Amino acid sequence: MKKHDIVYLTEDASHDAAIDHINEEAFGPGRFARAAARIREQGTHDPMLSFICADDGETIASVRMTPVWAGSVKGHLLGPLAVRPSHKNRGIGRELVRIAVEAARRHGSEAVILVGDPPYYQPLGFEKVAYAALTFPGPVDPARVLVVPMGEDVHARLKGVICWRA
Repeated sequence: MKKHDIVYLTEDASHDAAIDHINEEAFGPGRFARAAARIREQGTHDPMLSFICADDGETIASVRMTPVWAGSVKGHLLGPLAVRPSHKNRGIGRELVRIAVEAARRHGSEAVILVGDPPYYQPLGFEKVAYAALTFPGPVDPARVLVVPMGEDVHARLKGVICWRA
């Protein structure tokens, strides 16, 4: 059995091509049509809060964080989160989420928001946002909008438009 040298690193420009490949492999061409992708088109993600996982030097997973306003909440949009098929079901995605949420917390984010599968993300600390409280720049299933609140009255202030924050 091969021993793996798994490391988690802050994203840098040298990871871009591998991250693009991983996201294409995970989500296909439809990834650009998603509502969260519309937000990411408004401005760049924050590489200081975005991370990769490497196995023996090969980038095999990534998560990105994009600064957003969600109503009056100064937060971050988590995603995309993707892991190469060869490395799925090993806890790598969960660890990337944990690292990214903690980094956002340390940098003063009031919330980490995502559109995702509640059974996967709720055990990682995510809670459902009030139904249809946030307006995305495209269709989204309101039951899949989740948040890790880190500031005061976050749920009460998660009302209105979600958009990129400079």
